[in-house]
Amino acid sequence: MKKFLYNIAAICSAALLTLPFAGCQETESDLVSFVDDNKLNTPNDTVYSLMGIISKMQVVADRTIILGEIRGELTALTENASLDLQEIANFTAGTDNPYNNARDYYAIIQNCNYFIANADTALTKRGRKVFEKEMGAIKTYRAWTYLQLAMNYGSVPFFTDPILYEKNADPDLYPHYDVKQIADFFIKDLAPYVDTDYPNYGSVNSLDSRQFYIPVRVMLGDLCLWAERYREAAMYYHDFFTKQSDPHPLGIGNVQWTSFDFQDIMDSYATQFTSQSLSDLLTIIPMETSEYDGIMSDLQDVFNSTSDNNYFYQATHSKAYDELSQAQQYVLVYTDPVTLLPDTICATDTIHYDSDQQKGDLRQYSIFKLRNNASASTSFSSIRQTCYKYSSDNVALYRLQHVYLRFAEALNRAGFPQAAFAVLKYGLWKDNIEKYISQQERDEAGDLLSFSEYMFTRENTSGIHSRGCGDANADTTYVIPQLPTKNDSINFVETKICDEMALETAAEGLRYYDLMRIAMHRNDPTFLATKVAARDGANHFNSELYSKLSDNKNWYLPLQ
Repeated sequence: MKKFLYNIAAICSAALLTLPFAGCQETESDLVSFVDDNKLNTPNDTVYSLMGIISKMQVVADRTIILGEIRGELTALTENASLDLQEIANFTAGTDNPYNNARDYYAIIQNCNYFIANADTALTKRGRKVFEKEMGAIKTYRAWTYLQLAMNYGSVPFFTDPILYEKNADPDLYPHYDVKQIADFFIKDLAPYVDTDYPNYGSVNSLDSRQFYIPVRVMLGDLCLWAERYREAAMYYHDFFTKQSDPHPLGIGNVQWTSFDFQDIMDSYATQFTSQSLSDLLTIIPMETSEYDGIMSDLQDVFNSTSDNNYFYQATHSKAYDELSQAQQYVLVYTDPVTLLPDTICATDTIHYDSDQQKGDLRQYSIFKLRNNASASTSFSSIRQTCYKYSSDNVALYRLQHVYLRFAEALNRAGFPQAAFAVLKYGLWKDNIEKYISQQERDEAGDLLSFSEYMFTRENTSGIHSRGCGDANADTTYVIPQLPTKNDSINFVETKICDEMALETAAEGLRYYDLMRIAMHRNDPTFLATKVAARDGANHFNSELYSKLSDNKNWYLPLQ
């Protein structure tokens, strides 16, 4: 990244524009000269401006994960966790907590606003508008950043023009938008760019530069989900998956028992977090690999034992996550060696497991590894953890499985619970859609359930639950029960989706926001409060935290 970001301080607003609401140091005459001299009207401006914004994204990368994960119920802090992390987990963080700094998000917005206001959109080269791809990428960054602000602060000052003068830096001059207002604004703002391709600058430090960008359709799906425009959300996600020139089947990577006595495990699940493959990992914030080059991620030191933290990791899987994972039923379909017929068996508690993590869903076992390493010095921890979700220097924002789970959430809330549940249990390909989703629901869903029989097949599409629970399609207990009303079915499936989000995306910085969004769907703050208050397990319910979070005003960080 250092070579790619070279001389960023000399271009557009990446290092020269002041942060809004923080007091401006430049004089008005200086700023007027700066603006006059820095119109964005050459092809090189597209690269430099966009990379300058990515450098600002690096600043918020770690806190994006920390704020979304540590406040949820799936991660527990160890006694070695910093006081700053403890404040975040306990919902006591003040304006002096380093993870609470809205100015860094506004720095991204300020730079995006500057580019959008000053790029020469009429400039063409070889018949193509020079700034079109970068404009789509930068508008998507801006939408993502405003969404982060709203999720973390509730209602925030909103502006879309660059702030160039101190007199315009007063937050009282601007309306305050909540998450739905922000979502509605950016749905309209991004819609014209829905078919715009990514910028492509080739390989950067062995990374595909296309991974630096948030797919516009995925961002639109997220915005519609927060705006409670569920069918639109499902449409955008569906169209992202099924784009003919770039389809995205769910995949079949999993961790599974390979013997009917449940003694041998084969794991192709954890590799998706170490390979940086475009097939699973959609969007990253590329980080530096040394302090000399710039901003490095500290997430490995939070979730892993490293030499930098003397092997004292700060965060691990919570008791609530343990209980959920071990409560799942693992189902194995194998061929009987005598009859040569398929047989279905379920793992039971009578089986001897080497670790409790092998009970139920196997994804936690795949991702979190503990080992003993006796040390002659008390300065180093002898119990060491590896979390494979943090085996890279870069910070992941989107995986394909995240998007499929949100697609299920949108389908369900749009009134299609059978289709949503099929994402979890079966996988959406032609035969499964026709077999497990009623004709009435298929007719009502229409194109939302249109998946090419050539691009989405048994070989590349499975139910997400099968990634850790074996042959989930054969699990006779994993079904939608007969319920009095369709709304009851929707709530039941939503609970299953919420559980699957936990099993699939634990430790990835999404959990708190998923709980927040579902609580908002239900208009029930206690949904979030109940989950977070049970972080230490069902028998250690935190009634004080429950009471606090039952008021959604306490969900948010204080804004400086």
